[in-house]
Amino acid sequence: MAISLEPLHTAPRLLLRAELAPIAGTRFQPTGFPDLGAAEYDHPTEPYRMLLVESPQSMANRLESVCWDEAAEDWRPPLRGLPRVDVYDQHGGFLTNSVLEAHRLNSPYILEGKDTTVMQLLKRELGLLGESLPVDVRKLARTVFKYDPNSVLHGLFLAKKELAGGRLRLSRLLSSFIEAEDARVAPNGGVKNDRVDPTGPTNQGFGNVPFHRDEYVARRIHAYFVLDLALLRSYGLGATAETFLTLFALYKIQHFLIEGLRLRTACDFEVKQVEVIRPSGFELPTADEIDRELPGLIDRLRAEGLLAAENLRVRYEVKS
Repeated sequence: MAISLEPLHTAPRLLLRAELAPIAGTRFQPTGFPDLGAAEYDHPTEPYRMLLVESPQSMANRLESVCWDEAAEDWRPPLRGLPRVDVYDQHGGFLTNSVLEAHRLNSPYILEGKDTTVMQLLKRELGLLGESLPVDVRKLARTVFKYDPNSVLHGLFLAKKELAGGRLRLSRLLSSFIEAEDARVAPNGGVKNDRVDPTGPTNQGFGNVPFHRDEYVARRIHAYFVLDLALLRSYGLGATAETFLTLFALYKIQHFLIEGLRLRTACDFEVKQVEVIRPSGFELPTADEIDRELPGLIDRLRAEGLLAAENLRVRYEVKS
């Protein structure tokens, strides 16, 4: 039985909230930022502190990590057949691809090397857009979807002057973050022991070195997931592509909640409950249901000519 997405057809957003809790004990370690550390801030209406446990940028990467099979160097089985851009060195060794790269299709290994395969393809399919011309976002979305559909869901900024003066941009369709309410510091620490010379020079790695670390406890921890359905529909990709991208987003969310919640050594969560905040009436499909649906959708997309027949290959010369 096909998954029903009818409540999403006219909704502007899909908003999910998952309540999390530490899998062991009460403490957890949030993400940290250079020159800032943990991101604490005041709740706008309540008299307590909030804490950003995981940022939207980090969550985007984590949502894609559950799509990739490191051992096979390929998509997980339900996603096999999705096109992407693979990068190889001058000896034919695999380097990276548009799924693993921080800026996806805009990776310097794809667009900045001597191999201009992708650049020329984009110029050909998008047209040589002058800097003063308006950007055809629908054409951009169709082209990116054909060769790297994951970049449509993730968002993309093609910051190349040769392409519309560096104005080609697709906003992120799926965004997420984790925050904690009424967060309080749980200070702790330890010591690095030197069993040979406890008084050795610590700046060279010797000696006993005590250290402190701040972990946190919180009243509640929530992961939020937002899928911009109105933006997706504005691309005009068609019913099959819209259904696929919606289920692809739900695949990322469900598999992250099942297997991706060990964020750090001292930050490991479990799911207490998942709520559909909006739209009302939508029932979240299970991971198994999504896994069964995706391969057939990928086949249909290829039959409709919306996906490239094979991955693009780019060579990037690595300096010896």
